[in-house]
Amino acid sequence: MPSERDLIQQVQSHVRRLVQALADAQYWHDRWLGQAEQEHERRIAEIDSHHEKAMVEARSVYEATLRRVNEENSAIISTAGLWAAPWDDSLWASWSPVAEGIPRLTRIGELVEAGRRDRLAFPALLPIVGGRNVLIKASGAGKEIARAAIQSVLLRLLVTLPPGKLRLVAVDPVGLGSTVAGFIKGLPEFLTGGQAWFEDRHIEQCLADLEAHMAMVKQKYLGVTFSTMEEYNAYAGQIEEPYRLLVVADFPSRFTDSAAQRLLSIATNGPGTGVYVLAMVDADWPKMPYGFNLADLERTATVITCNNKDCIWRDADFKDCHLELDRIPSPADFERFVKVVGAAAVLASEIKIPFETVAPTRARWWQGDSRAGIKVPIGQFGAREVQYFTLDEKLLNSALIIGKTGSGKSTLLHVLTHNLALTYSPEEVQLYLLDLKEVEFKDYATYQLPHARVVAINYEREFGLSVLRGLDDELRRRMDIFRQKGVTTLSEYRNKTGEKLPRILLMVDEFQELFREDDAIASQAGLILDRLVREGRAFGINILLASQTLTGPYTLALSTKNQIQIRIALQCSDTDSRLVLSDDNDHARLLGRPGEAIYNAANGRVEGNNRFQAVCLAPDERRRYLQQIQEMAQQRGYVPPQPQIVFEGKAPADVQKNRPLHDLLMRSPLPRTGERPGVRGKIAAWLGEPVAIKDPTAAYFRRQSGSNLLIVGQNDEAAMGMMVTALISIAAQLPSPSIGRRVGGEGRFYVLDFGLTDAPYAGLFSKVAELLPHPVRVTGRRGLPEVIAEISAEVNRRMHADDTAASPIYLFIYGLQRARDLRQEEFGFPMPGEQPVPPSPAKQFATILQEGPDLGIHSLVWCDSYTNLTRTLDRRSLREFEMRVVFQMSAEDSSNLIDTPAASKLRPYRGLYYSEEEGRLEKFRPYSVPSMDWLAWVGERLRGKRKR
Repeated sequence: MPSERDLIQQVQSHVRRLVQALADAQYWHDRWLGQAEQEHERRIAEIDSHHEKAMVEARSVYEATLRRVNEENSAIISTAGLWAAPWDDSLWASWSPVAEGIPRLTRIGELVEAGRRDRLAFPALLPIVGGRNVLIKASGAGKEIARAAIQSVLLRLLVTLPPGKLRLVAVDPVGLGSTVAGFIKGLPEFLTGGQAWFEDRHIEQCLADLEAHMAMVKQKYLGVTFSTMEEYNAYAGQIEEPYRLLVVADFPSRFTDSAAQRLLSIATNGPGTGVYVLAMVDADWPKMPYGFNLADLERTATVITCNNKDCIWRDADFKDCHLELDRIPSPADFERFVKVVGAAAVLASEIKIPFETVAPTRARWWQGDSRAGIKVPIGQFGAREVQYFTLDEKLLNSALIIGKTGSGKSTLLHVLTHNLALTYSPEEVQLYLLDLKEVEFKDYATYQLPHARVVAINYEREFGLSVLRGLDDELRRRMDIFRQKGVTTLSEYRNKTGEKLPRILLMVDEFQELFREDDAIASQAGLILDRLVREGRAFGINILLASQTLTGPYTLALSTKNQIQIRIALQCSDTDSRLVLSDDNDHARLLGRPGEAIYNAANGRVEGNNRFQAVCLAPDERRRYLQQIQEMAQQRGYVPPQPQIVFEGKAPADVQKNRPLHDLLMRSPLPRTGERPGVRGKIAAWLGEPVAIKDPTAAYFRRQSGSNLLIVGQNDEAAMGMMVTALISIAAQLPSPSIGRRVGGEGRFYVLDFGLTDAPYAGLFSKVAELLPHPVRVTGRRGLPEVIAEISAEVNRRMHADDTAASPIYLFIYGLQRARDLRQEEFGFPMPGEQPVPPSPAKQFATILQEGPDLGIHSLVWCDSYTNLTRTLDRRSLREFEMRVVFQMSAEDSSNLIDTPAASKLRPYRGLYYSEEEGRLEKFRPYSVPSMDWLAWVGERLRGKRKR
């Protein structure tokens, strides 16, 4: 058994081996660990190197991709231009309206990809015009974002479309128009309608108007020829139809059930007809209108949702993108854009279709046959069609035209008149052209349009009535002729007899003036018009009535209007649209530009509406055509059977147009001594042209009491014109003395001229006296006593000799207000022992007025006012003037002079002639001062010389 020492040695040996083993193990552990750590560090370094390299490559690829995306974004903006540029882009600094084209895409904001460390943004572009509607569903704070976006989209469409090619219809029931207030304030009314609608009844009406417009576009414009408005506009040229944008805020607030259905109908059918919807739906609204499904509306539009946090474009391609909607630019830029767009739209709205596009070629002038009616082009509708004005002898026998100031009514009348004059000869069509206010028809008198029987400019109602009476007489005359020939219509008459009885067209502009007062003129005019409208068609008498409005207390009788089948409505109010068309046809109020009109040959019914654009005929072009027509008439040797009747109310009458006086002066030989003067013992003193179709207005002097003429009124020139004309008129009717004789028994004239020495016609009486062969004494204030005394002595001589056949004497006093020697005096009796006082000129003048007319001594007196007149003449002397002419004056003075206040309503270049003996009150236009050339010709005629 081993000893303890052996055991200890064994243990120690075992321990030494164990320690050595541990040391070896530690060694190898440390060695292996070191190698492992080295390998780990090497692998880590290798991995880090690979990672860094991968990161550098990834960063490079990312940055390159980002640059490419940004470049593509910039390229999009560069290519799309202002369609895609943000409002702060420098492109807007040089912006100006585009002339043509439509934006294929419209920017609404920016798309930003969510979760990116770097901002990756793209312009959000939508195809609106020519594309789809836009619907923004908003809740909470998103509503204000949506309203701002609507403003931005609307502004962008306005600045990227050609001016005037976008019409705004705004519905803003919650904001009361605040959403579009800046547009309504800054743009012309025809672009915006003038306001945003917010009441439920107005909302439904404006939606109904849009639906009616869409129906018209589908039926009248597109038809089967065009599938979209874009196709139609590409063909229509300058009469392309504007697009409509319906802007709706806070739907469905104040939308009735039917209004909501109308909105859905517009959204569904609108894009094809050029009508688009830009709407914001209030997602917080508790419920939709009854029977309305919002999903149906969403299917028609691009849908965007906005809430308190963000906005999202509901599209699969952009589901991970955040949408930042645009807002309008700064107030200064907004105002600039709106101002420029508005001004350019006004200019662009002036559509001018040349008259040559509808006028007949020269080879077809005067080739038309009017026996069964007339048909002439007046405009263009749709993209290809020509609008005709047609009258026949059946139902389409008369027409009614209404259009407010600036609507193009006058131009339309000129187009119609010219095409009639070019298409038909004067033997086929005869025109009666009456304009109660303006001077639109003056050129037809200036150029003597051979078709025009009557041309009246700014005429009086009395003249209009006389024209109607003349046509009424013509109607009865034709009735008798047709009865004798056994025919019932103009076509039958011409076919049977071969005679070219012309068709008559009465064209009355501003015909409402005939009915401005409820008096005899209005009553008679209404009766005659009714008869002409009802019976004239068969006898070739047609009526065309035009006016700015049909409203007013007095107007054309409803029974007469109902007989007028053809209605043409230009721009006018809702009321006038219903009056001219029919109670349920207010479409004329939707017309947006001058010359745009509705032609309705169905008695105003809605189904008869045909919207067209009248062609343009400039004044210079009108005159050129009129001159060519006149030349054509001369080449063909056409001579009107009767001279043209012209009435021009904005100018004084011209004595050279006095046919009776002209014929009297042209008569050969002239009256000689011993011939009975005048006509049937009376001498005519012509004063002016009547405001009716009749002989010139004249005062007739007879050898009887009161045969004196008094002219009162503050119109020196008109008084001079009448007195000079009266002097010549009387001289032309008195026997002319032998050449070289200045005195004799042929008649004498005395002229007391108190006219202003600085007047342009001062001294005219003296010049006239030198031209006339009759004895004419002209003097002023200094010669007054002698002249009055001489005439007074002649009165006394004739009285005592009972000489009632002595040659006539005419005393002219021009400016009685300045004849102080003739003013009334206090007449008394001489005291005992005093010598009798010789009669004063005033007393002698009173005797001349009272006793002279019976003895062939007549006075013609002008005084400027009734007040000055009464300073010279007392009531007894005033009664000696049975013939009186008054100009415009107060109602009281008028009543004192002619027993009626009518003179207070006289217009310029008008006078009233009053004859107590005849019981006649006649309105007329006084003659202007004659020209010296005409006076010289008169002098030659009266001296028995013919003008060479």
